[in-house]
Amino acid sequence: MDYQGAHLIRQPSEAGSIILQVTVGCSHNRCTFCGTYKEEQFRRKDEAIIAADLDFAARYCRRQTRIFLADGDVLILPQHRLRRLLLDIKEKLPWVKRVSLYANARAIRSKSPQDLDELAALGLDRVYMGLESGHDPTLEAICKGSDAAGLIAAGRAVRRAGLFLSATALLGIAGAEHSPAHAEATGRVLAAMGPNQVGILTLMLLPGTPLEEDARRGRFILPDQAGLLEELRLMIANMGDLRCQVQSNHPSNYLEINARLPKDRDKVLADIQRALAGETRLRPDRLRAL
Repeated sequence: MDYQGAHLIRQPSEAGSIILQVTVGCSHNRCTFCGTYKEEQFRRKDEAIIAADLDFAARYCRRQTRIFLADGDVLILPQHRLRRLLLDIKEKLPWVKRVSLYANARAIRSKSPQDLDELAALGLDRVYMGLESGHDPTLEAICKGSDAAGLIAAGRAVRRAGLFLSATALLGIAGAEHSPAHAEATGRVLAAMGPNQVGILTLMLLPGTPLEEDARRGRFILPDQAGLLEELRLMIANMGDLRCQVQSNHPSNYLEINARLPKDRDKVLADIQRALAGETRLRPDRLRAL
């Protein structure tokens, strides 16, 4: 398989998937907290290389029933290329049962409802979208490229097409100053989007990113451990009756949660309160990582 660039990122749930790199980098690549693709210029990979990788997978990956399309934003590709790609996967890897990819709000909104319906019919099953925050001042500060209304519209478009939507929220991204407002707004936006799954991560400041420089200069203050737990509590409390799986099992988090809402909401909120009271063992900083 041909992999280009310094990083190849996938969701934890795609650990056992065939990783087919279709694009290199991220089409947006301006978020102040992210350093993953800062050295990469976004580009489409040559179709001949992708075809060769599919041939390789057809020969050597017959036990893997899932495929993840990398890198950061494959959905930004023109519809005709996505159509051809999904048809090729059906032809060469007929045993594959799930096709997934990352997509940002701009890419999703560039597709018509008919486009998304077509992609779903051709085998696209799961879309991972980085929400990060539902708080408009925070979204603007981190150069997310969309406001809360745009994120909600994008999420609803994915769900309307019958696709599985996994949305990611980021504890700490608003800094200590806007921490409660970020948590509450993010919970409300998630409730409005209606994702099937919510993945919660905690911000870890990466050297060389604009946000890390702001932190070094005192312009950004990351909430402390208690502040991050309080964000988690407020975020979940503001999700209302959203029916989804909520997970904070990423190693960046202090407290691990794996729950089904709204059924488990009271238990989860009680677990967070116990953690705030010091009654729960949290992940030590030395074991936290991206």
